[in-house]
Amino acid sequence: MLKQVIDVMELLDDANITGEKVATLLKEHGLTDITIKEIKGAEGSTDFIKIRIPGKNGKTRGGKAPTLGVIGRLGGIGARPEQIGLVSDSDGASTALSVAMKLADMQRKGDQLQGDVIVATHICPDAPIKPHEPVPFMGSPVDTVTMNKHEVDLEMDALISIDTTKGNRLANWRGFAITPTVKEGWVLKVSKDLVDIMEWVTGELPKICPITTQDITPYGNGLDHINSIMQPCIATNVPVLGLAITTQVPVPGCGTGASHPTDIEAAGRYVIEVAKQYGKGLCCFYDVDEWEIILEKYGAHKHLQALG
Repeated sequence: MLKQVIDVMELLDDANITGEKVATLLKEHGLTDITIKEIKGAEGSTDFIKIRIPGKNGKTRGGKAPTLGVIGRLGGIGARPEQIGLVSDSDGASTALSVAMKLADMQRKGDQLQGDVIVATHICPDAPIKPHEPVPFMGSPVDTVTMNKHEVDLEMDALISIDTTKGNRLANWRGFAITPTVKEGWVLKVSKDLVDIMEWVTGELPKICPITTQDITPYGNGLDHINSIMQPCIATNVPVLGLAITTQVPVPGCGTGASHPTDIEAAGRYVIEVAKQYGKGLCCFYDVDEWEIILEKYGAHKHLQALG
C-alpha cells in the first residue's frame, strides 16, 4: 500500500491542509461516510475526521461481524511556524488515513472486509511544541479528553492506536512494534494472534514496545508517559492495542524529514491484515477465558482510567 501512503503524505504536507481537503481525497476513492469537526483549544484548533468503511457483515448493514477501530494518535502533523513540513509526529495520522484509502481501493476492486472499520484522527498543521526528555514532543491544541471524545467510538469492539513512538531509548529499532493489549486498567499478555500477523507481514521476529502501568493512566496526572499511544484505553472498556512507529535512536516528535514511508506502509499493512482476520473472528486481542479469571480473582482496575 505504498501508493496510498505516498498520496496521503503528499496531501498532508501542506501548510493549509484541512479536514475537508482530506475528506475530498477520500471521497474520490469511493468513501462516503466521513464526518469532520473543527475543535478549538487554548493553543489553536484542529479538524477531527472520522471515516467508516462498511463491511459485508458489519453493523452498518445490520450484520454481526465486530467493528475494528483505528485511531491515528498525534499532537499535530505540523509545527508551523517553528518547523516547515510534516513532523515525525504525523506518522499516526498518515498511517490511519492510508489504511482508510487502501480499504476504499480494495472495495472498488471487489474485496470487502467482513466487519466495519472506523478510522479516526485529527488534522492540525500548526500544533505547539512541548519540552520533553530525551527529545521534544509535539503538543496539541486540544487535550486528551477532547481527543478521546472525538476519536474513540462506542461502536468499536477493539481498537488499534497508532502513534509515532520515537522519543525514547527503549523501543530502539527501526520500523514498528506492538504493545501488550490493554483493557480496563490491565496490561494483558501479548496476543498470539496479533504476533502471528506481525511476523507474517514483516517476515521478521516480532517487536514488542514496552509499556508500564503509568502509560495507561490519563495524561495530566503528573506521571511520565512513553507518549499518548495508550490514551484511548482510558475512554473505553474494549481491548486496545498500541501500534508504535519506532526508530533506533530518539527522534523529536517535532523533527521534520523524519517520517519513513516504508515504515508507515508496513504499519498500515499490518492494520489491514488484522482487520481482515478480526472481522472474520480469527484474531483475538486478548484471551477471553483468562480475562474471566482475572475479573473473578482481582476485578477490573478501572480506577487507573481516571485521574485519581
